[in-house]
Parts: sequence; structure tokens; C-alpha cells
Amino acid sequence: MDSENAKRSAAAYLKEHPRMSGVLFTVLLLLTQAGSVAANGASGAGP
Repeated sequence: MDSENAKRSAAAYLKEHPRMSGVLFTVLLLLTQAGSVAANGASGAGP
């Protein structure tokens, strides 16, 4: 039941701070892009 309380508290926090949902989305988007770049850079396709 701990995860349900965490989900409720996260939802409540985002409801109280609507701007943070945009910040959270942006951070997750940047992390996703950084992971893709890191994966492509580690392929060793260069000389």
C-alpha cells in the first residue's frame, strides 16, 4: 500500500504546483534524449 500513498502524494503535489508537471516532463524528455545520444556514441562506429 506504500506505492499507492506515494502515487497519491505525487499527484497531490503536482495538483498544488501545476508548473512542476511541465518541469518534470521537460526533465524526463531531456533524460530520454541524453540516453539516446549516449547509446549512439557508445556504438564505436568511428575511426
